[in-house]
Amino acid sequence: MAQAVTLPNGVQLIKWTRQEEPTAETVAAEMAAFGYGVYDLQTVPGWFNRSRHAHDEPEIRGAVSGVITFHFDDFPVTIEGGDILLIPGGLAHEVIVHNPRPFQAYKGSESGVRRVTELGDGKGSVEDLAGGRS
Repeated sequence: MAQAVTLPNGVQLIKWTRQEEPTAETVAAEMAAFGYGVYDLQTVPGWFNRSRHAHDEPEIRGAVSGVITFHFDDFPVTIEGGDILLIPGGLAHEVIVHNPRPFQAYKGSESGVRRVTELGDGKGSVEDLAGGRS
């Protein structure tokens, strides 16, 4: 895989450079090199919008398929199947699928546990998607 590009806000983006379609298995293998604990393989629908939030510790996303954009305060970062995104803890962002196709990615953190601080209404959270919020 290509070398990571570190953005001014500390986000690291690693683009998929293989001449093959990424699969859940190949993305998981690439993610393992970073030492994060994976806690979920999530699929979100097209036109998905995750409200503003921050993770309490550094997070990793390993995109399996589709396209999604992380909207940080200073600029957006779009990832697609095969890309890996490393997000510093505490960095506020929204996440949006700007098309009708689903997006699937592995999610993980340094501890392997999901810890998030809601900065908005919680729309699109795991709890919201599962129908567990009232």
